[in-house]
Amino acid sequence: MPVCESIPSTGDTAMEKDHLEILLEDIRGKFDLVLEGHEVLRADIERARQESRERDEQLLFMIRALNDKIDGVDARLSAKIDGVDTRLSAKIDEVDARLSAKIDEVDARLSAKIDEVDTRLSAKIDEVETRLSAKIDRVGSTLQEVKEDLAAHRRDTEVHLPRPAKGA
Repeated sequence: MPVCESIPSTGDTAMEKDHLEILLEDIRGKFDLVLEGHEVLRADIERARQESRERDEQLLFMIRALNDKIDGVDARLSAKIDGVDTRLSAKIDEVDARLSAKIDEVDARLSAKIDEVDTRLSAKIDEVETRLSAKIDRVGSTLQEVKEDLAAHRRDTEVHLPRPAKGA
């Protein structure tokens, strides 16, 4: 409902005009308050934006500082890892060479020992074979002699044994 309709009409336009001016001034005052409130809000919003920008810049600065620090730590640790890798690789190569030489030395020493044992045992085996062959040959000769003696003894025994009669 329009403002003018709420004002009772008395027929006196001067009074109505005064009343209308009072209402308009009241509305203007309230409108000014709304505008003032908007200005306060706009200022608060701008201040909040500025504070937010400052925090963002501070956070960005801190993030960059942390990134720089992380990059520094990464570079330092990478260099340290490379150093350890190089040092340990050299040490591993040294141990490999030393142990390979030691293995070769042990292999040569044990191979020589095995050859020595082989030569010594082969000589002993040849000696035992020669002795046993000689013994076997002697036993064989003795057996031949015993066989011949036995055959002679049999012949003698057969000559002296009575012969059974042919019809009996």
